Amino acid sequence: MSLRHIITLPDPRLRLICEPVAKVDAAIRDLMDDMLETMYEAPGIGLAAIQIAVPKRIIVLDTSPKEGPPAPMVFANPEIVWVSPEKRIYEEGCLSIPDYYEEVERPERIRIKFLDREGSEKELEADGLLATCLQHEVDHLNGVLFIDHLSRLKRSRVIKKFEKAAKMEADGIDSDRPFA
Repeated sequence: MSLRHIITLPDPRLRLICEPVAKVDAAIRDLMDDMLETMYEAPGIGLAAIQIAVPKRIIVLDTSPKEGPPAPMVFANPEIVWVSPEKRIYEEGCLSIPDYYEEVERPERIRIKFLDREGSEKELEADGLLATCLQHEVDHLNGVLFIDHLSRLKRSRVIKKFEKAAKMEADGIDSDRPFA
């Protein structure tokens, strides 16, 4: 296993629509392991392959309580096949939009079909945080970021902030250092 670099806004690759996994083989399982290691190190509770610049339809997550044992989950070709009419609001963040959090409304419950680590087709019903995390990560596979669920004004402000930080970094200016 190895740590991978997480790409951040405004990287245009975050807007790519990811390609399906043809077969869950040893290379895909190695990628899943790298993604889990990267997610835990970040630290985060979910990661899509595109966030490490791999445009494949793979997500990993672990929504277990911090004080409990890890419960990693891997999904190849995840597809949401049902959503409940009931909605729920969660404060979301994203490893590709560091240190920014905002409330997002999503369906409370979902059903998802996917291929597991062995390539077997599975279905899972999820609610609460797990449902929110799955929806957030599946959005990534479709080039959608959680900020796309915000108002145009909030989204615009976040994008401009990250574009400015990226430009300053490219120009060699330390944006974390306060000005005198």
